Amino acid sequence: MTRALVDQICTTFHGATAADPSTELDSWKVGGKMFACFGDRIDGVCVKTDSVETAQMLIHAAAATKAPYFHKSWVLVGFDSAEDELRHRIAVSYDIIFKALPKKRRDQISQA
Repeated sequence: MTRALVDQICTTFHGATAADPSTELDSWKVGGKMFACFGDRIDGVCVKTDSVETAQMLIHAAAATKAPYFHKSWVLVGFDSAEDELRHRIAVSYDIIFKALPKKRRDQISQA
């Protein structure tokens, strides 16, 4: 897996935008909120899970590692992960962030 694949996956989500890495964290956002983030010293993508317990379970199962500098509900999915797992984790992260947006903002994104 590569950064290009992650970018390709993220472009499929409605309202997803890439942040400008020269002014912000190198990430993908929906409604101005980050759902996927890269770092120059990590070999993967950081994504949100629904809970600290889910993140711990993924880490314990070796499906992800702790996401450096993020809340404990975020994990790092390595570029060496299976493509379907990577796609799933990014999709879950997007859904969590999208559903947490105010209804008015979700409606605006859905209608765009």
